[in-house]
Amino acid sequence: MKIFLDTANLNSIKKFNDMGLLDGITTNPSLMSKEGGNPKDVMEEITKIIKGDVSLEVVSTEYSGMIDEGKRLCKYGDNVVVKVPMTPDGLKACKLLSSEGIPVNVTLIFSANQALLAAKSGAKYVSPFIGRLDDVGQDGIHLIKEIKEIFSNYDFETQILVASIRHPVHVVDAAKIGADVVTLPPAVLDKMLQHPLTKIGLENFLSDWEKLKAGNPNVKI
Repeated sequence: MKIFLDTANLNSIKKFNDMGLLDGITTNPSLMSKEGGNPKDVMEEITKIIKGDVSLEVVSTEYSGMIDEGKRLCKYGDNVVVKVPMTPDGLKACKLLSSEGIPVNVTLIFSANQALLAAKSGAKYVSPFIGRLDDVGQDGIHLIKEIKEIFSNYDFETQILVASIRHPVHVVDAAKIGADVVTLPPAVLDKMLQHPLTKIGLENFLSDWEKLKAGNPNVKI
């Protein structure tokens, strides 16, 4: 399963990319606004840091505007995936952009029907928002199961990009189902790195090593 980071924060991107963990990035207007600065400069820098796909989102809600913005966004890097909303105009834009060789991520997916339609429109990725479904009392992970089953019945090349991840358990559940990608906020990826027993184990190793050195001052690894 591929791991994308859901952020526009360059420090976080560099941190996790240096660990070899990142297969791509997803962004949106809210994340760009959070970081401030010139979005153009941020988007260009992200596409240089990351070798994998970088989803950059249009802000137009009309078909013609999505097409114009999508084609401009592609100029930021060869690894750009144009992100469009799950709307009639968004699917129309997805169809045209995909037909011209521009990969598309259809976002704000909340049902299996929407995922199916996005795949038929030629999307490279569909982004179901499981955390937001959980927030309103629905089962987000169950939606991933439904989409996975539907896609496996046919020849869709569309990848399931699980979004709106709230905690590490979401990641494990998505991986068990066989989702293609999860996109995580930096805080969740930080939590995945940690376990209290790892910390305790390391402290014990270091303590025992110091005891060994006390009796053998010249010992080295």
